[in-house]
Amino acid sequence: MKRTARTAVSALVVAGLALGLGACSEAAEKAVDQVDKSVTEPYEVTYEVGGKGVESIEYHAGDGTAMAPKVESEKKPTLPWKKTVKLHGIMPPAVMPMALSPAGLTCKIIYQGKVIKEAEGEKAMAGGCVAVSPVVG
Repeated sequence: MKRTARTAVSALVVAGLALGLGACSEAAEKAVDQVDKSVTEPYEVTYEVGGKGVESIEYHAGDGTAMAPKVESEKKPTLPWKKTVKLHGIMPPAVMPMALSPAGLTCKIIYQGKVIKEAEGEKAMAGGCVAVSPVVG
């Protein structure tokens, strides 16, 4: 290959790499912006618990961090119980009813009018309702 042809090909390769890296940089910036938004964006969920013999209800109330959310508790709640809380970012919504018996026990997490997680009976008693943050997806 002649020297001028090699120089032209080299220039094209360098220009292509620069354009490709610029596009990757833009994509990386957008990804970082999305992560930042996901970590801080506030959202509201409503927890609902129903049944009989519920001794207490524990739930994520919005304080703390996504990895260590503050858990609040309500003792001897009046049923059916309903609570709306403001969470943020990747913090998972979670509600855990503690009951004497799983018979008739229910829990739900509602986001923008849609049930995003629900459990009944043994499942509600064993693990409650825990959902993935709706602002992540």
